[in-house]
Amino acid sequence: MLSPQISVLLGFMSLSGAMTYLWFRQKRTGNAGVVDVAWAFSFGLLAIFYCFTVDGLWGRKLFVSALVCLWSFRLGSYLYSRVAGKEEDTRYAGLREDWGENFETWLFYFFIFQALVASALSVCFLIPMFVDAPLFRVSDMLGALILVVSVLGEGLADSQLKSFKKDPSNKGQVYKQGLWRYSRHPNYFFEWVHWWAYIPLACGSSYWWLTFIGPVSMFFFITKMTGIPATEERSVANRGQAYVDYQNETSAFFPWFPKIKEENK
Repeated sequence: MLSPQISVLLGFMSLSGAMTYLWFRQKRTGNAGVVDVAWAFSFGLLAIFYCFTVDGLWGRKLFVSALVCLWSFRLGSYLYSRVAGKEEDTRYAGLREDWGENFETWLFYFFIFQALVASALSVCFLIPMFVDAPLFRVSDMLGALILVVSVLGEGLADSQLKSFKKDPSNKGQVYKQGLWRYSRHPNYFFEWVHWWAYIPLACGSSYWWLTFIGPVSMFFFITKMTGIPATEERSVANRGQAYVDYQNETSAFFPWFPKIKEENK
């Protein structure tokens, strides 16, 4: 069996190789969105790799790996359906314009950065694999419950939006029903909730506190960097005042009741 450090290093090297291949591939296809699909699937693959390369109780390693794969492969499959055979996401199309002739160079760095982030975040589910305690403790069940709820919530949010977009008459409209009535980004919210699952799963480990890396860093990425800011900018550009009104009425991240618009009398 390998040490945790060596396993993470090998995982990062493998992901870097895969991301490099996908970078060359997107040069031919012109669709950089493949990096999102690879990022989502990478966590499940890392969990399987860790399961068979690090020490720990087999039951616990398999349990944690199964939970990670449930989230990872669900998200990866959904993102693949959005990318395969489709036009490039406007986020990357915009970067092509912004970065100009340096686009491919900066995009390569971005692909490798995704491998680095995934490897760092994978520590969140690597630590629970080392817990030397009987399986199905209360904390294990709590972690599993958080993860399952997050997967169901994110899946429902994605499904609701996908159904809305399927209707051509809704093109350019703002979806305000279902979970999207209470949060402008319920998919991102449940994505973030998922990272809290590994904290109770890691109870009993001396390094359990490292699992806070997940929810803390993902909250920053989602709310300040590549998640909400970029999505909102595109939405305002595409939907105009209708989306601005949606912003004024609906919570950006945490689900909450929408503000009631006062009518002038």
